[in-house]
Amino acid sequence: MPYPLRSEKASLIRSVSIYFTLIIFFLLSFGAIAQQSQVVDFLRVEAEITPKISQKKVSGDVKYIFRILQNTDSIYLDAHKMKIIDYESKQIRLDATEDKIWIISKFQSGKEYSISFQYEAMPTQTFYFMPDGEMWTQGQGKYTSHWLPSIDDTNEKIEFDLFIITSKDQMAIANGRLIDVQKEEETQKWQFDMDHPMSSYLVAVAIGRFEKKELTSSSKIPLELYYNPEDSLKIEPTYRYSKQIFDFLESEIGVAYPWGIYKQVPLRDFLYAGMENTSATFFSEAFMVDSIGFNDRNYINVNAHELAHQWFGNMVTAKADKDHWLQEGFATYYALLAEQEIFGEEYFYWQLFQTAEQLKASSDEGKGESLLNPKASSLTFYQKGAWALHILRELIGEKDFRAAIKNYLEKYQFQNASSDDFLGEVKAISKIDISNFEKDWLHQSAFKAEEAYQSLMKSPFMNEYFKISALRATPFSDKKMELKSALTFPNDFIGQEAVFQLAAEPISETTPLYKIALQSNNLYVRQAVALSLQEIPDSLVKEYEGLLSDDSYVTIEMAMYQLYMQFPSKKKFVLERTRNIMGFQNRNIRQLWLALALITESFDDSQKPGYLKELREYSLEGYSFEIREKAFEYIRELGLWNSETLKSLVEATAHPNWRFAKSSKKLLGQIMETPKYSEILKNLKSTVSKKASDNLDSLLKE
Repeated sequence: MPYPLRSEKASLIRSVSIYFTLIIFFLLSFGAIAQQSQVVDFLRVEAEITPKISQKKVSGDVKYIFRILQNTDSIYLDAHKMKIIDYESKQIRLDATEDKIWIISKFQSGKEYSISFQYEAMPTQTFYFMPDGEMWTQGQGKYTSHWLPSIDDTNEKIEFDLFIITSKDQMAIANGRLIDVQKEEETQKWQFDMDHPMSSYLVAVAIGRFEKKELTSSSKIPLELYYNPEDSLKIEPTYRYSKQIFDFLESEIGVAYPWGIYKQVPLRDFLYAGMENTSATFFSEAFMVDSIGFNDRNYINVNAHELAHQWFGNMVTAKADKDHWLQEGFATYYALLAEQEIFGEEYFYWQLFQTAEQLKASSDEGKGESLLNPKASSLTFYQKGAWALHILRELIGEKDFRAAIKNYLEKYQFQNASSDDFLGEVKAISKIDISNFEKDWLHQSAFKAEEAYQSLMKSPFMNEYFKISALRATPFSDKKMELKSALTFPNDFIGQEAVFQLAAEPISETTPLYKIALQSNNLYVRQAVALSLQEIPDSLVKEYEGLLSDDSYVTIEMAMYQLYMQFPSKKKFVLERTRNIMGFQNRNIRQLWLALALITESFDDSQKPGYLKELREYSLEGYSFEIREKAFEYIRELGLWNSETLKSLVEATAHPNWRFAKSSKKLLGQIMETPKYSEILKNLKSTVSKKASDNLDSLLKE
């Protein structure tokens, strides 16, 4: 239930004597900071959050309930640059420092306490305010404390119950079940309830003009699939197989989904592919696709990966950084199992093969890492972790593997666990000695490529693939019949391998086989032609033109570019055939079309001002960074910069997505070498945000 707001009459002014008492306390207790988990157990948080987008500020009215484990004079909450506005308590004092809120009293072991207060935060990270009014959080490890006083230590688990204040036309989404919505004249208060504790980094809030589709799992868990109204036609292909994935993982893992409800929310400019916030996965809106886009870049793997985290990471959280594979390796492996359920065994082994190739290459370069290296790369934690589980499952057998997983999750539910804890459950179930497995797959830095490829050879499909791939160095005349057979083999990957081998041979010899590939009904074999055939002979033009109608935006984009560039007489034909295609969320086809239309003589001349305006608009802040990034590329290539697009580029250097910000800074640096643009940029300095202005100033001084 919500608790009442406190009076603002309580003074924040503290006496000088209290100030010096705090200084002495901090000095005396400095050595005990790291051991707070032994002193206090935070049980529950009730937090009423009011974001103010115009000020990029978060106001909070919070209540913390905690149990003292040892007598102490103080405890703390992690809180970055927060201001305490008000609190009332005769027994407890509060003090805010640069990165903490100290809670001070004579606390006694075994007793339960609570403290309520109001605060304000101006988060520079973790809580993001988008130009279109959308707001969302991304805790990522230990950063929730930038907008909500919490505990950065993932070993501290708390039950979070949130109340979110929004405008009357916005929806709030957060962890847990929605209990109530209280509507006022201009605002709404959304109340969410959690039943179990979780680490602070998994607290999440999204605010926007969302709509949702509701499903129910076989175990009666509500599944809420959110979307922006303009993406209503993309709901089915984006969320395709969602119920099947949920039902499969719940059955495969053998432990009931622990959180009561599951939500998925696409967000503009999200920093990652997805984030497994407890009961509420947030993911990049780049995965919102139509039925054609589904064939090229669908949400299924991310969907399954983030859902698997609800058990591996959220229900049971890794104790330390060296145990991170218990989260990412498990989520990666179970996502592969879900994809195997949907796409079949050949797809499963193909994905394992692709990651084995990556791991082997890294290992051969001397960059292999132990799975228990706390500073290991994502490749290690995710892909090597998944491979380790695959090998372990084959070693001890599927039955014992499932039993060990079930026991591990049930024993450590809503707690933290280590790699030794997991292995202990394996050893308790299986009679097979796993000591060599531990040495080879957890401790050894080199990737066990030989063992991995022996596992892959258990697949008949992989045996066929290896036979074809072994022909790469064979003269074309000696492998022609094998490649021809591969092109008609009922498998995407073997046919693609055959096409890629054709690219290394003289086109005069390979044209008949390219005809077979282009006449194939296999979407991905045809796509391989589009991606690898750099010079199109006249004898293949007719078949190649058919790629413009394929159900693949990757294929269409490559085909329209190659036909346009290689056959001047077909420029208008290509533009007419692709006039109304938008492409992926980043509008890849449309933006290429606009660029080509602008440089094509005697084509839609009266409409070119409108085309130029549209292309430039795609670079502005009203669009997602994926759209803007592609627009910047075409504007640069065609030299279409003006003050508006340059200002947008300067602002992009301060974008929260660091990859986009980095690429924008690089591009801005290149543009500044042109004197006419440099002068415009100097005049823009006072018109952009402070961070963007600082970035521009730094580049101007270089």
